[in-house]
Formats: sequence, C-alpha cells, structure tokens
Amino acid sequence: MTVDLQNVGVTLGGRAALAGITARLAEPRVAIVGRNGSGKTTLARVVAGLIAPDTGQARIGGIDMARDRRAALENVGIIFQNPDHQIIFPTVLEEVAFGLAQQGKRPREAEAAARAMLDRFGKAHWERAATHSLSQGQKQLLCLMAVLAMRPRVVVMDEPFSGLDIPTRLQLMRYLQKITAQVVMITHDPGHLRGFDRVLWLEGGRLIADGPPDRVLPDFEARMLDWGGSDDLAHLAC
Repeated sequence: MTVDLQNVGVTLGGRAALAGITARLAEPRVAIVGRNGSGKTTLARVVAGLIAPDTGQARIGGIDMARDRRAALENVGIIFQNPDHQIIFPTVLEEVAFGLAQQGKRPREAEAAARAMLDRFGKAHWERAATHSLSQGQKQLLCLMAVLAMRPRVVVMDEPFSGLDIPTRLQLMRYLQKITAQVVMITHDPGHLRGFDRVLWLEGGRLIADGPPDRVLPDFEARMLDWGGSDDLAHLAC
C-alpha cells in the first residue's frame, strides 16, 4: 500500500497549515516529525481522509481518501492523541464492534470479530468493561484494537504516546511492532521512532527534510536543541 501526497495544501483560519507537500510513502513504518503547530496533525487528517486538501491530492492505493469515504473506512484507520476524543461507546466490546458495523457487518458478525480481536491481544476479559474506567494507556490500546479490527492497510497515529508513563509507552510500542499494516506515526519525539524506515520533517507547514531516520533525525534534534537553548521565544511560538 502506498500513500501518495501530491502538492497538498491546506488553509485553516486564513493561515497555510500545509503548503506544497509532495511525497510517495511506501515504507512499512513512516514517521512525520515537527514542533507543535508545524502541520503534523493536519497532514495526519489529510492522509486519513478527514480533511480534504485545498490544493493537491492525498491518495492511498490510487484512491482519493477525501472523496471516497467508504474506501477510506476500508483502507485507513486513525488513532488520535487523546483517546477520549475517539471512544464513544460505554463498553469495550461495543467500541471495537462499532467500526466493523460501519463497514457493513451484521451485529453478530461484528461482535464475533470484535471478540476475536480482544482475544488476539489477550484482552478477552475486557469485553464488558466500562470504557470510562480504563486508564489512559488502556484506552489507547482499545483504540488500536478497534482500528485494527477493521483491517486497514494504513494506520495513522497522531502522537499516540503523549501523556503516557514510560512502562505503558513501552508496552504499546511492543504492540505496534506486531502490526502488519503500514504505520504513519505523527510525533515530536525521536525516541518513539526506533525501527522506522523513513522520516518526514515538517516546519511551518512545509516539508523541509525527507529520508532515513539516521539522516533526518540528527538534524531535527540539533535544530530543536538549538531553538530550546535560545533566549528568543519567537522560535517556540506555534
């Protein structure tokens, strides 16, 4: 599966959130890094088909995700930074089964597939658990299971480890290593990108570097350290 971005531009609130983003992403693990306000989340939503670009196109497997919502549901899943913005049902089973029902599965079929996903992750005992009672890390895992149950070809993750403690983060990263779908991860922390194949660096809505992690990340980290050590807070503005 290939994510094909062609001259993608998005304007939000009269400001260019993205400008001229062109990249063909075929690697299994792709990261998009940048500071807050650099356009990472906007690009994640474009890839997932949640935002239609004002200019250019975002295609997955040759299909325009913003114009074909059914294809978007079948091909791409997105995990947001805050799972409370994603979880909508009172029990774990209902949450995992919902996306399957959206894909056209009958209720019993959707529930059976949801149970199989919970079992795959060793969480069959979560079935009747109240979603509001889960910890933040457990909620992120629930979102991951709900997305994977729909068998997407691409999983977009927008800062999935934000606010998690180190043990929970490491546990979720181990789960991610088992995903066979292409992963496009949005992050500002290079420490989350062990084993990734490619890194895109956004700054001010523009793509300023694109390549292997060992080539892009040292420059990115050096720039962040340089700006962090400066007395000029203008560099820290979103």
